[in-house]
Amino acid sequence: MTIIALTLSLCFVLFAVVLSRSFKLGLEKDVLIATLRATIQLLIIGYVLNFIFGLEQLWVVSLFLLVMITVASLNVSKKGKSVPYMTIKVFLTLVIVEIVTQALLLGFGIIPATARYIIPISGMIIGNSMILGSLLVTRLRSEVTLRQREIILLLSLGGTPRQAILPVLKSAVRSSMIPTIDGQKTLGLVQLPGMMTGQIIAGADPITAVRFQLLIVFTTMTSAIITSILLSLFIAPSLFNKQQQLQTEPLEQ
Repeated sequence: MTIIALTLSLCFVLFAVVLSRSFKLGLEKDVLIATLRATIQLLIIGYVLNFIFGLEQLWVVSLFLLVMITVASLNVSKKGKSVPYMTIKVFLTLVIVEIVTQALLLGFGIIPATARYIIPISGMIIGNSMILGSLLVTRLRSEVTLRQREIILLLSLGGTPRQAILPVLKSAVRSSMIPTIDGQKTLGLVQLPGMMTGQIIAGADPITAVRFQLLIVFTTMTSAIITSILLSLFIAPSLFNKQQQLQTEPLEQ
């Protein structure tokens, strides 16, 4: 794509601004800021990746992945600001997810151990896990609020905090997984995913593109459920005080 073609594509942004202004949605500023930030961030990351791919140093790749995980952790932690050590809990969750998925991908020789493969695939895994983490915290907040009396009743009958909160955690995990599962059910029928589309536009054989996309589908499904389960288990102890009483303050925004 040429610079001229890319510049002309800004007409879509202008169209969105015009629609927002016409219907008095008040989104013009947000749209323009989002467009500007995306442009600057993607241009910078393009040059950074070009530099990293040229180095092919493991420590540089690892450092870049840690930066990605840190940014994702800070973003998810905003949903549970009052949870003690929330950022650390999310960080550990994403690190574990990354280690597990990359160990399988590299251990079985599914992808080459090069930055050109590790970083893009890790980006998709971390990004998907970040969204799942945010959804989980939101759903957990709703579930605890709705089932507060049930939890207190179980505690009053002699149940442990684990016994009282486990049904809530299961419900929150299931709810947070719904978008991922529903989205993957319609792949190829409703939408052509990003990796597959990008490879096809770049001239790759559609069958080859499908194979790579299936790799991402299988990986993100596993990483999603690991993220939901681990993060819920990390957050659960924060919902009870030393007297094993329920406290909802950690999940309040």
